[in-house]
Formats: sequence, structure tokens, C-alpha cells
Amino acid sequence: MAINGAAAELNIVVDDQRIRVAAGTTVAAALFNLGTAAFRTSVSGEPRGPVCGMGVCFECRVTIDSRPHQRACLIAVADGMHIRTATEA
Repeated sequence: MAINGAAAELNIVVDDQRIRVAAGTTVAAALFNLGTAAFRTSVSGEPRGPVCGMGVCFECRVTIDSRPHQRACLIAVADGMHIRTATEA
């Protein structure tokens, strides 16, 4: 916690966009807060996003700090983290 009970904020980069998010936020929540609903694209080209929110469905996979296939719903943001969704055409 920061001064006066406010949550500390961290800097992360999502698809080349620098944003600030509250410490303790999951990557999935940070992406949803940005308005991102599709985190990846299926092999058939369909947009995919989180279904279960607890790491079982694997639909929330993103690349975090150059490590592919990380489950966004299980990982808390860290200062300086780079996140890449796989929804580009």
C-alpha cells in the first residue's frame, strides 16, 4: 500500500502502450481494464479471451516478458512488465 492507504501503481507495457495499474492486479484484469477482450487468436483465426478466470481453460494466454503462453489470469503485474497479446492480424 502506498501513502494514505491508496494502492501503489506500477508501470507496464501492453502491446507497446505504456500504462499504470494498481499493484496486485492480475494481467487479465489489467487487460480488461484497457478494454481488451480478446487476448489471443485461435488457430482458425477466432479471437479468444478468458473463460474461467482461474487458469483451467488456457484461453487467456499472452506473452509476458518474451515468455509465450503465460496465463494472464494467474499472474500479477510487475513493474516494467511487457505484455503482448496475440490478436494482431
